[in-house]
Amino acid sequence: MNILDSLLSFWENTGLMNFEWQQVVMILIGLLIIYLAIKKGFEPLLLLPIGFGGILANIPVAHIAGPEGLLGIINSFGIHNGMFPLLIFMGVGAMTDFGPLIANPKTALLGAAAQFGIFTTLLGALVLTRFLGFDFSLADAASIGIIGGADGPTAIFVARKLSPDLLGAIAVAAYSYMALVPIIQPPLMRLFTTETERKIKMKQLRPVSKREKIFFPLTVLGLCIILVPDATPLIGSLMFGNLVKESGVVERLSTTIQNSLMNIVTILLGLGVGAKLAADKFLTVETLGILLLGLLAFSVGTISGILLAKLMNAISKEPINPLIGAAGVSAVPMAARVANKVGQESNKHNYLLMHAMGPNVSGVIGSAVAAGVLLAVVPMFGG
Repeated sequence: MNILDSLLSFWENTGLMNFEWQQVVMILIGLLIIYLAIKKGFEPLLLLPIGFGGILANIPVAHIAGPEGLLGIINSFGIHNGMFPLLIFMGVGAMTDFGPLIANPKTALLGAAAQFGIFTTLLGALVLTRFLGFDFSLADAASIGIIGGADGPTAIFVARKLSPDLLGAIAVAAYSYMALVPIIQPPLMRLFTTETERKIKMKQLRPVSKREKIFFPLTVLGLCIILVPDATPLIGSLMFGNLVKESGVVERLSTTIQNSLMNIVTILLGLGVGAKLAADKFLTVETLGILLLGLLAFSVGTISGILLAKLMNAISKEPINPLIGAAGVSAVPMAARVANKVGQESNKHNYLLMHAMGPNVSGVIGSAVAAGVLLAVVPMFGG
């Protein structure tokens, strides 16, 4: 082979020669995600690796997202088999204080109300299929609906079982709306509450004993086993992580789960989700429908929590600020922080953070239970 042929062969294997416009679009989307992570600070721990993984997945010739590529190996190792979402839940459990929920258990209703967005969006996906020509099955609709819980690991856990072909778009939508909580929620919170309601100050929560905190994860796990066994993988991981933290006898394990393990899994999960941004799988009409339905799910979940909190405030002896209802989506702890921030805009002496953490952590449990219900029911109808 002469020099000219060698140069020609080299040219034919360059990225510049093999790029397709769809790949360029997806690389730009990956750069946008990185920009949001670095410049805007939107969930950088997740969006940074997701955006970078999306860029890697769209590099031509290298096949990085293929079965033998780095991202393909990561996907096989922890996403396709569901291990990463469960490890993330374990880490969330080890970093979560369920004390506010234990001290005010009625706020669990707000976490449950926020899951209303899941089932509303399930119906919405079926409507799009019936009237606008989309091709969403019942299983697809259930997977899309779970985005309303604003819980990325749960969305991945459900989608990989019910709609693996849509996993990329669903995961990206779920994590995107988690990151955009500070932008999406405040306008809805102001729209559905009055200035007077936002000024409501709530009674200080009672102290919660160590015994209560130890019994709580065991009790929740027991109820899950009895009522919704399909949710046990998620709930079990969450409660194990929390028990390790609250027991106080395995500090090394607690520290490892909260730090080393959580950090490693977050990196791998982010890159794995980014791998799902390959142009041939992401740039479809269905993806646009998923993104729109995900926004609907998240909005409905937020509004449902606020409306129920308004009702509870009307009938409760103790005042309840409706803003904490918006924290029922399981974006922990960002949704609780947003509720606190909006409350302080109306009353700078109003501290709602700990009150909002009750529905916030119950939202994590609620989304996992909703996932278990969908995984149990959908197959009965043939998906």
